[in-house]
Amino acid sequence: MNPPVVVTIAGTDSGGAAGVAADLATFAAHGVHGACVITAVTAQDTTGVRDVEPMSDDMVAAQLDAVLEDLDPVAVKTGMLATPGTVRLVAERCADRILVVDPVVVATSGAVLADDEVVRAYRDHLLPVATVATPNADEDDLLGRAHGGTVIRTGGAGDDRICVPGAEQVLVPHPVVATDNDHGTGCTYSAALAARLAHGDTLPLAAAAAAAYVVDQLRTSQHWTLGRGRGPIAHTHPHHERTP
Repeated sequence: MNPPVVVTIAGTDSGGAAGVAADLATFAAHGVHGACVITAVTAQDTTGVRDVEPMSDDMVAAQLDAVLEDLDPVAVKTGMLATPGTVRLVAERCADRILVVDPVVVATSGAVLADDEVVRAYRDHLLPVATVATPNADEDDLLGRAHGGTVIRTGGAGDDRICVPGAEQVLVPHPVVATDNDHGTGCTYSAALAARLAHGDTLPLAAAAAAAYVVDQLRTSQHWTLGRGRGPIAHTHPHHERTP
């Protein structure tokens, strides 16, 4: 039986901790086939982002069309969407699928990564058609709830919150891992969530499974000393010896 297909629409991370690298590794760990659409190439490492070169909207559209027409993904996961045109494109072409939007507009450091036009495109076009959005606290505050969609507000304080319009918040508790090696955590969480939804999990089950996966990966990388800055969350997995 074929595995579900999930496509990530996101930027690259030359340090391998976040973006498409994190998404594809997480998809593989969850038994889905990962496809990718590159929205921007970034030069970054554990100390920060040095440069960003967005793909043209036409190139993003060409990649996305190739994946949608040939592989017919069950779910779509977004990361860094570098231009308002790309945000609108994803909203137009992916609204009929499971759509997990990780609105990469504010970094863990608090730095704003998207201009006002991109933020407005999220509010007006993409968030209203998302199955679920996974902003961190700063992103949630910046984007607001005008879109009225389902949101999982993520964070490292020991619980995530599923916020569904017209319903009480549902807490998703998880252990806190004390580590500075957490670069890529948001990408990893949203990718795991998309993979579990593609397998047919309900949103609460998928959210709990994604949180548990992130905790396990943070424990793996907790004491790593990779890089000179905020180190990567682990995307390694136990090696299984081949049977002779």
